[in-house]
Amino acid sequence: MTTSTHTPASAVPGRDPSIGIIGAGNIGRAIASALAHAGLTATLSNSRGPDSLADTVAAIGPTIHAGTREDAAAKDIVFVAVNWSKLPAALAGLPDFGQRIVVDANNPIEAPLFKPADLQGRLSSEVVADLVPGARLVKAFNHLLAAQVADDPRREGGRRVLFYSGDDAQAKADVAALIDRLGFFGIDLGALAIGARLAQFPGGPLPALNLVKFG
Repeated sequence: MTTSTHTPASAVPGRDPSIGIIGAGNIGRAIASALAHAGLTATLSNSRGPDSLADTVAAIGPTIHAGTREDAAAKDIVFVAVNWSKLPAALAGLPDFGQRIVVDANNPIEAPLFKPADLQGRLSSEVVADLVPGARLVKAFNHLLAAQVADDPRREGGRRVLFYSGDDAQAKADVAALIDRLGFFGIDLGALAIGARLAQFPGGPLPALNLVKFG
């Protein structure tokens, strides 16, 4: 068993969690944009290295920085948003996550064919969990279209709903606080065995629903 000395962001009053994003495709960039709109700092990474992201981070905003995969993976909260077939390579060789939070923003499908991956009866989050040893996994940010993640969540007069699920109560609380900070209305779907199934695309009933909480 790996012992971690990492201090959760929630345990340090007044300190924003450090945030990393592995994957700079549509969803990764959308998450970075949402963070930038809220004035939060994050490290965005891809498989080609920081230099390839110079124009991307410049366009998103000054709080978003390009970094290596390792830079992003070392943060308190690590978003993973990578094409499904490329996930193993994107996460291979990274150190144990030491009880830090990984947000699984992936779906087991990808363009151009949009053919569902064969998960052999498993949830996609179970597959992702195997690739991020030591992480406390929270499923979130996968059920909305990229444009909805990047857009102002209060644009329609309420707060756009963002579902999340996980098996670690504190990890979910930290992600819920971040969701609220971004302006979304977070709804806890419970454990991964339930919530990840509801939010998984394809198969779940919740993906692509643009729900807004009023009042």
